[in-house]
Amino acid sequence: MAWIESIQRAIDYMEDHLLENITIEGIAKQANASAFHFQRAFTILTDMSVGEYLRRRRLTLAAQELSRTNCKIIDLAYKYGYDTPEAFTKAFRRQHGIAPTEARKYMGKLKFYERLIIQVILKGAEPMKYNVLERDSFQVVGIKREFSVVNGENLIGIPKLWDEVLNDGTCEKVASLINGQIKGVLGVCADKKGEGPSGAMDYWVAAEFDGNAPEGFLTLEIPAAKWVVFEVHGPMPEAMQKTWKKIYSEWFPTSGYEHAEGVPQLEVYPDDDSSSSDYYSEIWIPVK
Repeated sequence: MAWIESIQRAIDYMEDHLLENITIEGIAKQANASAFHFQRAFTILTDMSVGEYLRRRRLTLAAQELSRTNCKIIDLAYKYGYDTPEAFTKAFRRQHGIAPTEARKYMGKLKFYERLIIQVILKGAEPMKYNVLERDSFQVVGIKREFSVVNGENLIGIPKLWDEVLNDGTCEKVASLINGQIKGVLGVCADKKGEGPSGAMDYWVAAEFDGNAPEGFLTLEIPAAKWVVFEVHGPMPEAMQKTWKKIYSEWFPTSGYEHAEGVPQLEVYPDDDSSSSDYYSEIWIPVK
């Protein structure tokens, strides 16, 4: 359970410093994780980004203060991290459905988000199927895009990228390059390790390929690692999302394994009908 406890420490740190300009690196440090891995885990467990959690909690406290005190709206805006009253009002209305001036008059219902407590529910009815293997380094080739995981941009951008590569023929071209051990198109989540803006990741649509990259494609070296390979059964994207959540909420807390830093995570999509109820795919997680 130490892994879940570390996530909770990071949440408690956010709560203790809600009114401060905290960074994702500082938050992730409380969980002894990289910013990339912490945000991935947090989003999968809670269905929201770290930035969204902070916004919801700050606006919840602002609404409570509005209804209980005579504090000026401009002062509340600055207190809860907004540069202008207009920006505060816009965000407040987006969450609560009414303006701060209306909330002060008790007009309309407010939407409150309580402090988050992470709990693990152990389920045995649907056992997870996986195997552990070790591999030397190998190369993948494909295309990549950079996304932010701070504000949840990756949750919107990655599905759009898949739609794009499936419709313009890129995915088919990538699939034709497969000549390695992994027989499927790969979705590769790679931490930029400080090379880009804070909280940035690279997402690749790629194939394991031994040789020089064809024109128009990039290469990525996957380091030697121990991998836990999870079976995923069911249509996309629901089955993949469900398995990710089970990995973080059920498997990691009790497995004794930790993420291996600096090694990408892989999703493997074999060439078959991905909408089928018995479609088989895989998640590869590097561990230590």
